[in-house]
Amino acid sequence: MNFEHLIQINDPLNPFVDSMTPAQLWEGLVLRAEQPQLFVIGLDSCTILSRAGNVIERELHYGQATVRDRVTLQDGQSVRYDILPTADHVGGSLTMTIEQPDELQLFLRFEYATTLPESADPDAHQTQEIVKSAYRENDIDTVRLIRQYVQAKQEPGSLH
Repeated sequence: MNFEHLIQINDPLNPFVDSMTPAQLWEGLVLRAEQPQLFVIGLDSCTILSRAGNVIERELHYGQATVRDRVTLQDGQSVRYDILPTADHVGGSLTMTIEQPDELQLFLRFEYATTLPESADPDAHQTQEIVKSAYRENDIDTVRLIRQYVQAKQEPGSLH
């Protein structure tokens, strides 16, 4: 199953949305890669197994379950998560890409590729829509948390 969507970060037509720079958004994406427990509900801990250049190998612990993944950082542009398949977990990938069509607008594109098969079966289709909705909600939450991080960092007396 493949799925992608876009979240608008800066909206020049909405004065109630705090703008972010691409550098601030990038810093938030790196934080998510290095400290995912701040962003992922149910994640107990993350162990960084190795770092080589722009690649981080991690082990994620969800209760009794352990998932290994590889994070590839394209400096200032994108973060790709590749979940390594096991007997218990399907493999897949998530790529978050910063897009700036002009100086006022900023977007974050989320692209998922999973090993879940596409199906026309109504039950399978409903399951796929539930999964897509969960991805979308998680991504909205990621952007919300990055906004909080950026805002806290800008406040006087902040420890960040």
